[in-house]
Amino acid sequence: MASAMLLVLVPPWPASRGLLRNCWELLQRTLKQSWPGLPGPAWGPALAIQGPAIFTEPTNGAHESEDKSSLLDNIFWMAAPKKRRTIEVNRCRRRNPQKLIKVKHNIDVCPECGHLKLKHVLCGFCYEKVCKETAEIRRQIRKQEGGPFGAPTTESVVLYAGETLAEHDQGKRTIERNRKRPSWFTQN
Repeated sequence: MASAMLLVLVPPWPASRGLLRNCWELLQRTLKQSWPGLPGPAWGPALAIQGPAIFTEPTNGAHESEDKSSLLDNIFWMAAPKKRRTIEVNRCRRRNPQKLIKVKHNIDVCPECGHLKLKHVLCGFCYEKVCKETAEIRRQIRKQEGGPFGAPTTESVVLYAGETLAEHDQGKRTIERNRKRPSWFTQN
């Protein structure tokens, strides 16, 4: 028994789909009439390229002239509301107590500058002062040592106006500042 193979190329334009469907049905009818006693395998394309499965769709008539596929068949439809939400429902949803800003009870006054801050968090204004002071100390260190690669491997001690070097700080690098020590910068 000879095996048969059929190669079908499906073009992407919709008008040719109906033509191919009609030709395929004609070929099936002709083959069934020519070999009535042969219960062969179900005929189908051996290779389908570039198109949807048009041969699996049931046909209503043998000579269907109009093509029912359209552009709207290829669109992914999203859900649409059945009815319009009222203003009351919208406002209740938006003003839900869970969505409102929570009242904070952990706000405290900074003991150094008097600005409001969160408890257990450094005050933003005081932090800016600390950043400016440490930047000045770093500039002074760069002036003394001539760059980042000339820094000694010893610990640094910052001395403000009116302070003397303690005996346990002997042998450490000293940086002298000509101003009063800030209250937030404690001396160890």
